[in-house]
Amino acid sequence: MQKEELKAYCKSRGWDDLYFYEDIASATNSKRSGLKELRSDAGGRKIDVILIWKLDRLFRSLKDLVVTLTELEEIGVVLVSLRDQIDMTTSSGRLMVHLLGAFAQFEADLIRSRVKAGIEKAKRDGKTLGRPRLNKEQEIKTLRDKGYSYGQIQMKLKVSKGAVWRALKNYPKNPSKSRSLSNQNQRVKNEN
Repeated sequence: MQKEELKAYCKSRGWDDLYFYEDIASATNSKRSGLKELRSDAGGRKIDVILIWKLDRLFRSLKDLVVTLTELEEIGVVLVSLRDQIDMTTSSGRLMVHLLGAFAQFEADLIRSRVKAGIEKAKRDGKTLGRPRLNKEQEIKTLRDKGYSYGQIQMKLKVSKGAVWRALKNYPKNPSKSRSLSNQNQRVKNEN
């Protein structure tokens, strides 16, 4: 049904050279093979106009729509959405897209301000934000003293690389050598 409407529209506009990009996957899936091929062909300037049946057939969200349309505009490819009556080849179509972009930005700003307000409230309520840190510093230092490498410590304790580095930040680079030197210094002092 969609193809027939698209073909009829192309005929009415005098567009003869047609190629259909199709996907079975949902528009929420950004890894669709047809979408990848479409983007590649648009980037390679193999196409001038993208005609879609409805906006939700191509875009996951309003933000995705605006970002994609901006990218297409930069490379000189226009978009026409048949059912939504958006035609980027006309000034009213471009106006509509700019209005959609303004609404998308407004929505993003609202979400950002709500998240910021929520974080500030949580801080005022004394809540600790972020992932809790594991206090395995002593275990890390003990394993380092035994000669374990940073990677071995990370694997053995199942901690992040950053946790190991933070724990050993001010720790001697080679603890066994440092300890043996301090033992030698102690013996020299005792002999004197």
